[in-house]
Amino acid sequence: MQLYARDRVLELDDPVVMGILNLTPDSFYDGGRFVGAEGTVFQSVNAAVDHALMMVDLGASIIDVGGESTRPGAVSVTVQQELDRVLPVVEALVTQTTAWISVDTSKPAVMREVVHAGAHLINDVNALQAPGALEILVDARLPACVMHRQGSPADMQQAPFYTRVVEEVYAFLESRLLACEQAGFARSQCLVDPGFGFGKTLAHNLSLMRSLSVFQALKAPLLIGVSRKSMIGSVLNRAIDQRLPGGLALAIWSVLQGARIIRTHDVQATVDALKMINAVLVAKEATDATL
Repeated sequence: MQLYARDRVLELDDPVVMGILNLTPDSFYDGGRFVGAEGTVFQSVNAAVDHALMMVDLGASIIDVGGESTRPGAVSVTVQQELDRVLPVVEALVTQTTAWISVDTSKPAVMREVVHAGAHLINDVNALQAPGALEILVDARLPACVMHRQGSPADMQQAPFYTRVVEEVYAFLESRLLACEQAGFARSQCLVDPGFGFGKTLAHNLSLMRSLSVFQALKAPLLIGVSRKSMIGSVLNRAIDQRLPGGLALAIWSVLQGARIIRTHDVQATVDALKMINAVLVAKEATDATL
């Protein structure tokens, strides 16, 4: 399984890690690390780029750059605010690393500018539903990730409801893949993300995680992002800075169920965990081959 962007190929036969680079003042875990109190980048492009390059050195194959928080209750920002945050970092990163640069955005105007700046992937929590979004990606011939979300960040956790959460999330993702195909995408170049924590209760999240293998039937690479999220805190009663072990458990489970990309704040620990589980799986195959 491979993704293609510009002159680059991303091999997904083994799962890879996507490192999170938040350039927002209000992201739930690392908000404000690289931006000023008013939400504008200040003397921090170099710091953000250095952090991204460090994640690449630690084993991240993709850096996911975000300029607008999508945490529950987050307030939307303008196109210009988002561009002011992400564009200088994207422009710098594409010249300094061979890792893939992803941009976490739902705004077609932002997509257009970061694609022009050299980004390789768009990660859209709105599943490319905004007018013009699909066309931009088709014209650029770049892959994208479509995610399931019920509601908007402002209200998605107020009262999420499903009759059959796994079936409904699957049906939505299938419908977006069909829309992408009809627009000119190859299904294999569309990532899918069930959207853990986006309009879902703990019970919904756990049901999706337990049934994760069913999403392999979509025939599209599966991206999972649960790093430091509230579902871990709810189960383990742990604060955000104490959720790494729970996140690693979910990352390993996800890979065993078919996930190809793990999106995380904790690159080194996640890379090590995936290397270890892959070593076990390869060893099992070698043993079976000798029997």
